[in-house]
Formats: sequence, C-alpha cells, structure tokens
Amino acid sequence: MSTINMMDPELAAACAVIASEAMANGGITIPERGDALGLRAVLEAGMAGVPSPPSTGVSVSSHFAPTPDGSEIGLHFYSTDAGTTTDRPAVVYLHGGGMISGKPDHYDGIVRYYVQESNVPLLLVDYRLAPEQTGTSLAEDGFTGLQWLVDHADELGVDPARIAVMGDSGGGGVAAGTVILARDRGVPVAKQILIYPMLDDRNTEPDPILEGAVAWTHDNNWTSWRAVLGADFGSDRVSPIAAPARLEDFSGLPPTYIEVGELDIFRDESISYARRLYEVGISCELQVLPGVIHGHDRMSLDIGVTRRTLADRCRVIADL
Repeated sequence: MSTINMMDPELAAACAVIASEAMANGGITIPERGDALGLRAVLEAGMAGVPSPPSTGVSVSSHFAPTPDGSEIGLHFYSTDAGTTTDRPAVVYLHGGGMISGKPDHYDGIVRYYVQESNVPLLLVDYRLAPEQTGTSLAEDGFTGLQWLVDHADELGVDPARIAVMGDSGGGGVAAGTVILARDRGVPVAKQILIYPMLDDRNTEPDPILEGAVAWTHDNNWTSWRAVLGADFGSDRVSPIAAPARLEDFSGLPPTYIEVGELDIFRDESISYARRLYEVGISCELQVLPGVIHGHDRMSLDIGVTRRTLADRCRVIADL
C-alpha cells in the first residue's frame, strides 16, 4: 500500500489542495541534496503562508539575551496576564524549520493560540540557525533562553520549578538538546514537549513505505544534518546535544510528551527516544498518530487530526 493510500483521508484531501495550488503557481523546485540555503528559501516561503488558529487577548514583549560567544538572541514572551500572574508555569519554545530555517514571525499565531488556550505563558526563542551556527550551538541558544527565563522568573510571575521546554520538528531536536544541557548543568526542567522531533542525524536512508509523502524527506534530512554537523556528520564525534538520539544516559531527564505521525520519517527515532526514557523510569506520553505525515498541523486547521493534536498539546501545557 502506498503512503498516500495509508494517509488520513482529510489530511490527504488537504495535501491534494496544497499540491494543486503549488502547481497552479508554477510548482516548487526542490534544491539539490546538500543545498541548505536553497532549502531554507523553500521552507521559509512555505512557512510564511501557514494557517494559524484564531486567538485574542495575548500580549507579547520582546527581549534580548547575551550568549556565551558574545552575541545575543531575541526572545519573545507571550502571556494572557489572566488570573494569577505569580508562580505560574511557563514554556520555552523552539520553532521548527529543520534547524536551518524558520523565524519567530512564522510561529506568532500558533504560540498565541497555545497561550490563549492554556493560560500558560510561552517564551519563543529566536535561536541561530545552521549552517551559520553548527553543532551544539543551536541547543546552547535554547539553553540561553531557558536560563534567561529562570533569571527573570520573579518579574514575569513564573515559577522556575515549573518551566517546560517545547519544540516542533527541527526545534524539537533543539529542545531535546536544550533539556540535556539543562540536566547536565543542574537547571530544573518540569517537562519536555517534543512535537514530531528531529533527533537522529543517522536517519538519511530512504524508506520505501514512506517515499512519496508530501512532507519532510530523507534528502531534506541529509541536507539539514550536514549543515548542522559539518565535518562531524556521519562520524562518532556527533554530540547528543546536537543530535539527541545519540544520548546514552537518559537518567535525570524530565517527564516527556512526544507526538509523531506514523507516516513521518521521524516516527522510529521518536519511538526509540520514548522507549529509552521508559527504560530508566521516566514518564513519557507517546502519541503515534495513524495516517499522519510530518507537519500536518501546518497544512490545515480544518481537519480532525489537527484539532485533536492542538487540543492535546494545550492540555499538556495547561497541566504544568
């Protein structure tokens, strides 16, 4: 059975509409394998047009945090300021884009929605991207955002013991690396929330069952990991901070939520990550979504699986 025939019917219909619109506009030219900047341009053009669920009553303030290398990164703090503004939980969010693309603007709408529905503030981190930044530096930027929130918890009304780290796709990998850094540096994290996370740099060989899906491909994965890891790509020198699936010691990580589609090339690495958490006694809620490809929620808000997954994510955030 082909991937398209296995797909959730509503999602398949949404993908068909997207493909038809793309063809009407001249189609999409996918860059050659290894062209990270070309792939960035394609991804960012697509992300600029993704739908966002409606939200109201969410404010945002912008900040900057210095990085250990003498630079600085942007931070955007979203809050409803409804109810109590003291001792509330919060979430540090790392956006998707394969670690080579993505901007806070692309995630403004969905972050506002999460905050509105959960009444939990989120800090959206404008971490620096590969290939300009490589290796562990992306997760270091994530950790900079986490440490900034801990340091400013009192003035923002946040309980530093109830901060989660969340990310989707490439940002899910950065989030997982950030959490490993936090564990190793003694900074408490209440939960990690990983949405179809990009965890394993070794996942670059095509899967015949998944080929043809309108989603993230193994060639895209090769291009992005090569940009992130540089000369270390494919070697045993890869740090688990950069590629969290390389981690050997899972003890001390926080409770975890992982969501992935069964037709996503990140499925097996997500399941493996959850299994290794279970093996050391760490609670993990694993959602493997039948008939779902990568980034389904960025394709349509009008399908059942997107409504269900957004509700699940808001539930997990609100439960902090």
